[in-house]
Amino acid sequence: MQIREARATDAEHLVRFINMAADDLPLHFWRKSIGPEGDPWAFGRERAARESGNFSYRNAWLAEIDGAVAACLLGYAAETEPGPIDPDTPPIFVPLLELEALAPGSWYLNVLATYEGFRGRGCGSALLAKAEEIARAAGHRTISLIAEDTHEEALRLYRAKGFREVSRRPVVKGDWQVDASEWILFLKDL
Repeated sequence: MQIREARATDAEHLVRFINMAADDLPLHFWRKSIGPEGDPWAFGRERAARESGNFSYRNAWLAEIDGAVAACLLGYAAETEPGPIDPDTPPIFVPLLELEALAPGSWYLNVLATYEGFRGRGCGSALLAKAEEIARAAGHRTISLIAEDTHEEALRLYRAKGFREVSRRPVVKGDWQVDASEWILFLKDL
């Protein structure tokens, strides 16, 4: 397995991974952002190929097995002093922002996802180790992540790697179809 920095040309993989990690919430948001006539995947790819912003290829690393992209890590520094949540924020995102605010100054692991055909081959563990390396190098003392209560394999992995549950918030579904009922914030001291 090789881990490499993502490139703008990896945008197609990045949108698949971020959408997979959040059970179609990004796709749901992209559809609402561009309307019924637009291509939500193209919108997501444009965002992933940007040079700046949290959801940018510059914040992502890919694990490859035998030259094929297998898994993704996307993360960045959390705000050290989170401000109030904008009242115009769609309600579906409010619980996530509330949880993120509980881990100020951490290195926030936003996406950890593996294509189905590569699961069980150590990609998640390798990318978690990479996330810790990146966070330490940037001077962070903690790493944080938010997971859905239905992602049982991921929850087992996080706990096995020393992440501890800090808080939970109910999932706001609206017209987003998902089985999850809670978002869970995890922290790990570095």
